[in-house]
Amino acid sequence: MSEQLVALFQNIGLAEQKAKETAKNKNLAPTLEKAIHSAGYDSKPAEKSTGALVYALASTITPTALPHLDYLAKAIRDSRLTTSDQVSAAIKFVQDKKEIDEAKFNEECGVGVVVTKEEVNSAVDAYTETVKDRLVKDRYKFFGLFFAGAKNIPSLKWANGGDIKEAVDAKMLAVLGPKDERDVVVKKKKEAKVEAKEEKKVETSATEVKVADMFFEGELSKLHVPGGNPQIKPELMVEHLKATGGKYVTRFPPEPNGFLHIGHAKAININFGLARAHNGICNLRYDDTNPEAEEERYFTSILEIVKWLGFTPSEVTYSSTHFQRLYELAIELIKKDKAYVCHCTGEQIQMHRGGPERGPRTACEHRDRPISESLELFEKMKSGGFEEGQAILRMKMDLENGNPQFWDLVAYRVLKTPHHRTGSEWIIYPTYDYTHCLVDSFENITHSLCTVEFMQSRASYYWLCDALEVYKPVQWEYGRLNVANTILSKRKIAELVNKKHVFDWDDPRLYTLPAIRRRGVPPQAINNFVATLGVTKSDTVIEVSKLDAFIRDYLNETAPRLMGVFNPIKVTIENLPEDHVEMLTVQNKPRDPSMGEHSIPFTRQVWIDGSDFREQDDKDFFRLAPGKTVGLLNVPCPITCTKVIKDESGKVVELIARYEDAAGFKKPKTYIQWVAESPKHNSPVRLDEVRLFDRLFHHANPQDKKEVPGGYLSDVNADSLSIEKGALVEIGLWDIMDRWAKSSETKTDYEAMRFQLTRIGYFCVDKEADLGDFKEKPNASIKDTVKKIILNRTVSLQVNSSLKNQA
Repeated sequence: MSEQLVALFQNIGLAEQKAKETAKNKNLAPTLEKAIHSAGYDSKPAEKSTGALVYALASTITPTALPHLDYLAKAIRDSRLTTSDQVSAAIKFVQDKKEIDEAKFNEECGVGVVVTKEEVNSAVDAYTETVKDRLVKDRYKFFGLFFAGAKNIPSLKWANGGDIKEAVDAKMLAVLGPKDERDVVVKKKKEAKVEAKEEKKVETSATEVKVADMFFEGELSKLHVPGGNPQIKPELMVEHLKATGGKYVTRFPPEPNGFLHIGHAKAININFGLARAHNGICNLRYDDTNPEAEEERYFTSILEIVKWLGFTPSEVTYSSTHFQRLYELAIELIKKDKAYVCHCTGEQIQMHRGGPERGPRTACEHRDRPISESLELFEKMKSGGFEEGQAILRMKMDLENGNPQFWDLVAYRVLKTPHHRTGSEWIIYPTYDYTHCLVDSFENITHSLCTVEFMQSRASYYWLCDALEVYKPVQWEYGRLNVANTILSKRKIAELVNKKHVFDWDDPRLYTLPAIRRRGVPPQAINNFVATLGVTKSDTVIEVSKLDAFIRDYLNETAPRLMGVFNPIKVTIENLPEDHVEMLTVQNKPRDPSMGEHSIPFTRQVWIDGSDFREQDDKDFFRLAPGKTVGLLNVPCPITCTKVIKDESGKVVELIARYEDAAGFKKPKTYIQWVAESPKHNSPVRLDEVRLFDRLFHHANPQDKKEVPGGYLSDVNADSLSIEKGALVEIGLWDIMDRWAKSSETKTDYEAMRFQLTRIGYFCVDKEADLGDFKEKPNASIKDTVKKIILNRTVSLQVNSSLKNQA
C-alpha cells in the first residue's frame, strides 16, 4: 500500500482510514485509481459529491462495462452524470458495447434532465391518491414502500432523491398528521436510569418498520427492478416478464448437507425479506447436487428453520428436479464447442492452472478434442463407462482471464452414489458452478443474492447463461454474518460432535440455528438483530454479547416472570401457624397487566436461594443474614432471620425466621425470591436439571493458528456447560406449560416455553424433558403427567441490572 495511493483516494473525499482500506483492496484499488486519473482528480481534489460518484463508479462497474471506465469517469467530471442512479444507468448502458452512441447514452442516462421540486411534488401528489387507502391503514409503517413507489414514478426517474423524500415526508404529514402512539413502539416509562437505556435499545433494535426499511435503504435500494437486467437476446426478457408478471422473485438456496447456522439467518431474512418488501415471491430451493453428503434430516431441518424464523416459501423446489434439462444443456454446450470431456486428475488440473507457484496457465491435452468425441465420451460417462475420477465434463471458458472462475470449471463428474430423490437414475451429477445459475434461470429468479465469497463467480454465472442463451438473472453479493467465539464450519462441528465436546448439532452452545432454537432464543429476536445490521458488502463478525442483548430485549418484553431458587435453603417462619396458607396473586410481568397473572401459595415454610443468605454479614450485603430483615417478593411483610441450623458437617440446612408486622418496619432495601413448600399445591416444582451455558471456545477466533497454535479443539472451554440439580420453581411454571400445550401446534417445540427466573436469567424447557402423555389428555394439566423437567438458560440477566429492573 503506497502513501501516494492513499493520498490519491483522499482527493475524492475518502477519509484516511477508508482510503487505506481501499488501497489494500486488490480488486477495487486499480479500478478506482484509473477512474480518478481519467476524471482528472489526481492533481486536484474533487467536490465531495462528485468524488462519491467516482467511487460508486469504480466499486460497481461490471467487467463488460470496464472498457468504458475512462468515458464514464469523464462524464462524471463534466457533470453529465450527477447522481448515483445515473451512474448505475450508465454502467448498464455501456455493457457489451464496442462504441457508445452519445445521443442514446444521454437519453438512457438522463443527461441534462432537470426535474424541479414542483414537478416532484406534483407527481408525488398524484401517486398518493393511488395508495391512499394503504397509507391511511398502515400509517408511517408504510414509509418504505411509499418512498420506493415514489422513486419508481417514471417522470421522477432522474429527480433528486432528497427532493423525493422531502415530498413524501410532507405528503405523509399532510395526510396522517404527526406520528403518535400508533406509529412508535413505546415502552412504559421506568424510574430507573438503567431501564431508560434499555427502553431506548428496544426502540432502536426491534420494530417492524426497521425490518421493512432495510430493503429501501443503502445497497439494497440500488438493486435493479425486475426487467432491468439486460439479456443476450431481448426475447428472453419478454418471456421472463410474461412468466413473473414483473414481480420480484428470489430464492434461498441451501445445500442440504448440514444444518443451517446463524449466518444463514441473514441470508433467509434478505432473500425472503426482499421479496416480501416488494410483494414478490421467494422459493426455498435445495441445491441437491451432491448425493454423497445429503441426508433426509437436513432437508427436514432446513424447512423447519425457515418456517420457525417466520417465512413461508412460495414453493419448495429442488435442483435435482432439473437433472434431465441440465444434462440436455450440457450436450448443447458441447455442441457449441464450449465444453469438453477431460481425464485430468485434480493435481493435473491444478498444475495447468499455474500450480502452487502461480505460473502461466496452460490448456490440457483434452481441451481441443473434437466435439463429436466429447459427445460420445459424455454419453459414456452417463451410461457407466467410467469410474469415479476417470472423466469429467469441463466448460471451455477463458484460461487467460485473471479470474479463476474462468479457468475451465468442472460441469459434471461421475458419482456412483444413489441420490436422495432420484435414486440410482443418475451416476453423473452437475456441479454447483454449472447448476446454480441455470436453475436460477429456470425459476425466473430476478435477484440471485449470495455472500461475497461468490463475487468472482458472478462473471462465470453470466458467462454460462449467455453461452446457452437462457434468461440471465442478476447476481448480487452481500457480506457474511459470523459470530465470535464459535465455529460454523460443518466439518469442524461434526468433529466436535464426534469427539463428544458437544451433545449434537443442536447443542445450545453451538450457533447452528437448531442449537439456537433449542436454547430458547425467540426467532423474532434473531430477525430483529439481522435487520439492524443492515446489508453491506463487508463481512460482519459480531460479539456474542451483542446478539444476547437483542435476545434479552425481546424476552424482557414477552417472557413471564417466575420465582426460582438454586441451592435452596429451607426457611421456617416460626410465628406463622403450621397450616398457614395464603394465596397470592402475582402478575406474570410486574407493571404490565396485559401479560396476565397467576396464583402461588405462601406458607410457613419457604425456600430461598443459597446466594441470598450469608452467615457472616457485611455492610455491602443487603440480603438475608442472622438478625437481618429482608422482603420476600410479592409478600406483604418482611422476615427477620432469628436462628441458623446446621448439619453435622457444618452446612446450613435451615433458617428460622420471624414474620414482621409491616407497620413496624420501613420498606426493606432488598426483596429476594422464594418458593413455598405446599404439597397440596404441588409446590415447589422440583427440577431435574438446569443447564447453564457459556462460550464454547476461549478465543474470539478459535481457528486462528497464531492465537490458538494447538488448533480449535484445544481451545474448547471445559466449563462451557454446568448443570444445576435440585433447583426449585414456583407453581406458576404449570400455568406456562399448560398455556403452551393449548397453543402449540406441534407439541414438540418445548423451547417455546420461555420465562424469566427472577434475578437469575431467562430459561426454556429442553427437548430432553419428559412431560409424559399430556398429548393424549387434552384436559389434564402437565403437572399430572410430567416425569422429568430440564431447563436451558437462554441468556443471563445483565450483571449490573438492579433488582427492580430484573423483576
